[in-house]
Amino acid sequence: MRFRTDLAIENKEMYDSENQGEGIEISGVEVETDRFEDMIEITRIKITDENGSKVLQKPLGNYITLEVEGIVDGPEERKEAAAIALSKELKRLIQFHNKLKVLIIGLGNDKVTPDSLGPYTVSKVKVTRHYFLMYDADSDDEMSCVSGFIPGVMGSTGMETADLIKSAAAIAKPEVIIAVDSLAARNINRISSTIQISDTGISPGAGTGNMRKQLTEKTLGTKVIAIGVPTVIDSKTLILDNLFGFLKDPEGAEQYIDENGVQMIVTSTEVDQVIKDFSDIISNGINITLHPGIYS
Repeated sequence: MRFRTDLAIENKEMYDSENQGEGIEISGVEVETDRFEDMIEITRIKITDENGSKVLQKPLGNYITLEVEGIVDGPEERKEAAAIALSKELKRLIQFHNKLKVLIIGLGNDKVTPDSLGPYTVSKVKVTRHYFLMYDADSDDEMSCVSGFIPGVMGSTGMETADLIKSAAAIAKPEVIIAVDSLAARNINRISSTIQISDTGISPGAGTGNMRKQLTEKTLGTKVIAIGVPTVIDSKTLILDNLFGFLKDPEGAEQYIDENGVQMIVTSTEVDQVIKDFSDIISNGINITLHPGIYS
């Protein structure tokens, strides 16, 4: 049985479980593990061909997962370390140079806490494009030309998110777009411990099951880096995953949930703190990456 998740690492774990093994090699999938300061586990998954894409149900590209326990209500030093680790991984995908232009997109709805990661993160990123315009500069050795945009959700704006972002990109003319959004996980413990970075784009609203047009290099005409934190888990996944070993008829239970409309999206009771802490970590990681002369 496949459970819903936006995390490549969880798709790999499900494949291992289905094949009764751990760390099984998959043709077209490269996996590398690392640690940062003995407190952050890093898993880099690279999908290199169509077989790997089919098995992990993800587009070809890189998926980097950072897992760190004790973020919520933890010491500031831990969050600072997480931001540095995030920056190191971002630098693998984004090379700073003195003419770098980046557009940061905060996907989601700031009025719905589990979906507010994107807007809160962008509000904390150091936006600099207005300085470049003010001084008629086209380069700087210490900081990138960064624009920020919070497009809202279609239910509030009446406009397709991807179309708004495409218009913003036409103004900012970025070399790279970084999109920050909430994700869905299979494992409830990952809601307060995990960040995923990918270079394959993102579908706005994927975490809450309300997917819109995809944001990819193909649709936007520029490289798209997605940064996401799982903030929700769907109830069917939560129920069936935790009770799987106790159910005599798992498929029957899944069918009952689907047919009786009892499926819903659930989150942690501490999700407000999760949003605060992870928006701090992600914004700091982005600032360190894009403005090396300021956040060195």
